[in-house]
Amino acid sequence: MPTAYLTGFFLGLSLIVAIGAQNAFVLRQGILRQHIFYIALFCAISDSLLITFGILGISYFLNDFINEFSKILFGFAALWLFTYGVLRIRSAFKTNSTIIDNSPNSNNLLNAISIVAIFTFANPHVYLDTMVLIGSISQQFAGLKKAYFAIGACSASFVWFFGIAYGAKLLTPIMQKPSHWQILDSLIALIMFVIAFNLASKGGWL
Repeated sequence: MPTAYLTGFFLGLSLIVAIGAQNAFVLRQGILRQHIFYIALFCAISDSLLITFGILGISYFLNDFINEFSKILFGFAALWLFTYGVLRIRSAFKTNSTIIDNSPNSNNLLNAISIVAIFTFANPHVYLDTMVLIGSISQQFAGLKKAYFAIGACSASFVWFFGIAYGAKLLTPIMQKPSHWQILDSLIALIMFVIAFNLASKGGWL
């Protein structure tokens, strides 16, 4: 059980920890101390719903397909994670230090939620990462282990968004340095490579 939970947690964390509009906006709100709880809660719940839908949806609608083509599925997921890791390594050498952009006015709670909703749901990668990738990788687990995997992936979203929202004032001076983002990107890549290796092994590719 702990293995399934930790796999979900670190996979979810690795996919969500990246410099992007959503994370930059959450950091900005944290620094400004504006609607921190609601912004973090919205992002975490949104991710968790997409993750849960991906895991349950793929399990329900594609169960026979997955059982028949599990080797191909695991191979594809491993290749995607490996590619994602390579992209994170590439990003480590191209990182700039700007993490707080000039976002639209978000003093009002409704405006802030509207902005972060666009940043969340208008990003096509969020669907690929949560519904397709995490949903597919969850198929290596069955029964209660799959539930632990899902809980791990969802809890990663809560830990990350509440962590950066409330820790923004501490994180910002640190993460303004490109070298620190390079270390973070390299760590993400390492996690991706490890999970990709495990999936390739389970799929019989190694």
